[in-house]
Amino acid sequence: MADSDDDAPQGILSSAGVRMPRLLYGTAWKKERTADLVAQALRAGFRGIDTACQPKHYDEPGVGAGVAAVLAEGLSRQDLYLQTKFTPVGGQEPANLPYDPAGPLDEQVRQSFRASLRNLRTDYLDALILHSPYPDDEHTFAVWRAMESACEGGVVRQLGLSNCYEPERFKRIYEHARIKPALLQNRFYAKTGYDREIRAFCRREGVLYESFWTLTANPELLARPELGAIAGRHGATPAQAFFRYLTQQDVVCLTGTTSAAHMAEDLAIFDFHLSAAECEVIAGFLV
Repeated sequence: MADSDDDAPQGILSSAGVRMPRLLYGTAWKKERTADLVAQALRAGFRGIDTACQPKHYDEPGVGAGVAAVLAEGLSRQDLYLQTKFTPVGGQEPANLPYDPAGPLDEQVRQSFRASLRNLRTDYLDALILHSPYPDDEHTFAVWRAMESACEGGVVRQLGLSNCYEPERFKRIYEHARIKPALLQNRFYAKTGYDREIRAFCRREGVLYESFWTLTANPELLARPELGAIAGRHGATPAQAFFRYLTQQDVVCLTGTTSAAHMAEDLAIFDFHLSAAECEVIAGFLV
């Protein structure tokens, strides 16, 4: 799944053959600042953007504006990794839906990813993610089939799933899928046992695990003196050491910082490498 000899920010290859960054810039809750922050992140060195066709929490047209501003400065679309999500009706704001909620599910998916293409000013998506499974498998599978059609049509390079915390549920979706999920994006925190069982399944099947709220949801872990000591040996912060540990485990991390200093710190994690012993200490926190 991952290139064992390439630990650079751009150096991970998904099971679908899509090269993607090990750090993605998350764009939720940025509102009117979205375009400026996306442009700032790209200028700082981020090359992966995570968004969603969900006006309730994301300004996807703002993401597109930020990307366009940097492309106009000479960056190529092929240098970027853009992933977005199809969000079911239950996760949308009723007064601001990006598709017709009365339409069949496959049409909702088509309308959503076409809106994403317009919003992001691109003719293809590097990944389309189902924002969360439906309560029942029937609807989940119907939406996944529509996503598979988008992938087969050439407008989407790979598929993923988000907010799926039940191992058996994820296994069912994976086994049912004709085009297997290449990605699973979940909140990474103690309440779900850091998804140990699901992550083990992902490793076996070649699914890349993406973590969000990686820092926000783990203040106690970041405050551990052992992590501080490891970070200190590398001239890093605990947040940097934790991100570095995860990227060395082939976890793709999202960060949504609005701070230029923190953007630089996040990207600087590739300037050092944790030892096997240091990784073992941090792994002990995740039990």
